Amino acid sequence: MRELTRAEEQIMQILWDIEKGFVKDILEKMSEPKPAYNTVSTIVRILERKGFVNHKAYGKSHEYFPIVSKDEYRSFSIKNLLTGYFSGSFSKLASFFAKDKNLDLKEIDKIMAEVKEDVKK
Repeated sequence: MRELTRAEEQIMQILWDIEKGFVKDILEKMSEPKPAYNTVSTIVRILERKGFVNHKAYGKSHEYFPIVSKDEYRSFSIKNLLTGYFSGSFSKLASFFAKDKNLDLKEIDKIMAEVKEDVKK
């Protein structure tokens, strides 16, 4: 799996939300200022080449749908974040956010409890 650009990720977020749609449907969900139709169409075709979306053809029209789930990409992104910035260490990541967001001990304990519960599962 490859990392997405900001524009690609924005379009994937919309496709994950609407589950399937034509370029016009994606464009409708985008905030102002909206990019050109051809720009969105090009990005969607790039996503298809990268293996993130597929399409169903209706004549000359194409309905696009994600083939990589949001959870799959989230897992990939977090692993890249851990590897690239925190030497693969979850504790370094947690420490960074604890310092950066000024988390108090109750919040840190809650996070640790959730992590322990997820590990048990």
